[in-house]
Amino acid sequence: MKLLVVTAVQECLNDISKIFNQAQISVFSITDTIGVKASEPVNLLDNWFASGKEKFNSAFIFSFTENENAEKVLQLINEFNTSRATDFPIRGFILPVEKFNLNTNK
Repeated sequence: MKLLVVTAVQECLNDISKIFNQAQISVFSITDTIGVKASEPVNLLDNWFASGKEKFNSAFIFSFTENENAEKVLQLINEFNTSRATDFPIRGFILPVEKFNLNTNK
């Protein structure tokens, strides 16, 4: 089992849903977040309520899935990013899951 994490701007959510569908991942979670792109090093303590930095509505999409499905998603993300020029490529990460509990009672 793997933890697949994908990050992207909100505008890419439909594309990510299609990618997950192609990789046969039908169960996943989406969490809204705000991405910040700063051209200079950021020290959050200097300016707690930062202004003047570019902020983007983004999302974390994650799923616990089999390795083959996660690998397929990364392959499809690479193809997607290669096919279009953007400053905000979709990013994907596969993390190992060492242990988990499985409740088989439904």
